[in-house]
Amino acid sequence: MRTTYPGESAAYRAARERLLEQEIALRRNMEAVAAARRALPAGGPVPVDYVFQGEASDGSTTDVRLSELFAPGHDSLVVYHFMFPRDPGDERPGPNAGRTAQLPLDEGPCPSCTALLDQLDGAAEHAAQRVSLVIVAKAPLPRLLAFAQERGWRRLRLVSSAATTFNRDYLAETDDGAQRPMLNVFHRGDGTVRHFWGSELFYAPADAGQDPRHVGTIEPLWNLFDLTPEGRGSDWDEQLSYCCRSGPDAGEPGRS
Repeated sequence: MRTTYPGESAAYRAARERLLEQEIALRRNMEAVAAARRALPAGGPVPVDYVFQGEASDGSTTDVRLSELFAPGHDSLVVYHFMFPRDPGDERPGPNAGRTAQLPLDEGPCPSCTALLDQLDGAAEHAAQRVSLVIVAKAPLPRLLAFAQERGWRRLRLVSSAATTFNRDYLAETDDGAQRPMLNVFHRGDGTVRHFWGSELFYAPADAGQDPRHVGTIEPLWNLFDLTPEGRGSDWDEQLSYCCRSGPDAGEPGRS
């Protein structure tokens, strides 16, 4: 089927056909990378059944082990390491309202992580049909839950790793304690919980003008920008709130 749009020029159509070939090649390459990822040999067994702090069904705080983060019937566990506290060099403004706004800036949440979690909150219910998704942060659990309420997150499961070496062990914390936004996947197939994959692209050298894009394939926001003439740009970054917004919730303070 040949596709054309109203008013397009011959030059546009020729360029678009060339771009389509690149998009087809990209799709094939993405499928090949996904297949290679699935074919990885068994990863290392988790050295300890880490104990996190989570919220019980009655709202109280409870201990929850890594092995208990796998929902019944699920053998894959996806863990995103939320930078809360944020990177020490991140000077973007903190929240403008709520309990989290009272924290010192360097103890507050990362705006970029927050933007990703805003998006994942919408996907979490769908993801839960096949895998377990958990958000882990070093911040104490009350801070995590308070911020989740302020952001309006309803579907994400959040736990605190404050009392564990989990983040450090799985490349989400530097030697001096700075948090890093890793994504790690764990699998249990033979009764043993093993590490399956981590977003090590975060640590790989990036080409000039690019950020690490270690979780780039799951970020709707940046991929959406890639579809436009403006692209991602070099002078914009995610914020915890924006001064000028449009849409049905434009009057709600503190929401981005």
